[in-house]
Amino acid sequence: MAATDLVDRFGRVVRDLRISVTDRCNFRCTYCMPAEGLQWLPREEVLSFEEITRLARLLVERYGVDSIRLTGGEPTVRANLTTLVASLATLRTDDGPIDLAMTTNGATLGLIAGDLRDAGLRRVNISLDTLRRDRFEEMTRRDSLTRVLDGIAAAQAAGFDPVKINTVVQRDVNDDEIVELAEFGRDNGLEVRFIEWMPLDASGGWAGDAVVGQDEIVARIAAVHPLEQVAARGAAPADRWRYLDGRGTVGVIPSVTKPFCGDCDRIRLTADGQLRTCLFATDEFDLRAAMRRGETDDQLGERIERAVGTKWAGHRINQVDFVRPSRSMSQIGG
Repeated sequence: MAATDLVDRFGRVVRDLRISVTDRCNFRCTYCMPAEGLQWLPREEVLSFEEITRLARLLVERYGVDSIRLTGGEPTVRANLTTLVASLATLRTDDGPIDLAMTTNGATLGLIAGDLRDAGLRRVNISLDTLRRDRFEEMTRRDSLTRVLDGIAAAQAAGFDPVKINTVVQRDVNDDEIVELAEFGRDNGLEVRFIEWMPLDASGGWAGDAVVGQDEIVARIAAVHPLEQVAARGAAPADRWRYLDGRGTVGVIPSVTKPFCGDCDRIRLTADGQLRTCLFATDEFDLRAAMRRGETDDQLGERIERAVGTKWAGHRINQVDFVRPSRSMSQIGG
């Protein structure tokens, strides 16, 4: 049976599903959670691999979702993650296999990169906000820079291509490393994607004047390494530039200064089974409870369609009526 498009009220077709497999994390990044961490979900409230796969299969086979990204918390702290990857990797749309990717902090990736690749994971993004060991420890509250760098190397050795680096930029915190991080990507065959700092920290410390915007990021890099912009991103979150000397590309995700809501094609599933239509949504739709009380796939599909029908035109960051989500990034899943 041919898939039916899952369309919101603004005509955007859902193609991308972000799945948080756990709210737990082995880092305590200052822009994400407090030093003592957050209260983790009880194990029984977290979706099982079977429940995740059931919802993913429904979205892929019935609605044509063709891209799934696994997130956390930190996804690699979920035991037996390769089992889930192998299950999801079997999913296909009418046009072929799904694009199965993962975002990770990289600290334990070195232990399982090869196994994840063999299980069917196709792409990986690794978070890296600084190349300086002392600053890394300050930002993550963990002395783990060497392990992350080892994880990046392990991902490349396992055959992931491209390996992308996600860098959250904060003014007067790590913005003095923008060029240095871009050069790290150029020298190591990595695409660095700079991300504007968003108001999703658990401490509520986000401030607009600490956001380093896309134009400034690109200008700083281009002043040292000339750039030219590549084709428009479409539904992808990053704008991209190529280096004029041919040594790769660099991207920026301008969620604050140049939001891409009008082209957004994604929905999110939290670790405890709540469907979210936007990273900044204030409403959630409980699919876990529906599954556990025995609803059929048809009933679940109707729930998902109704939820997607409520999707906003866009977030309201920097507007007077903006309301922060009640959950932080680690609890929602990036």
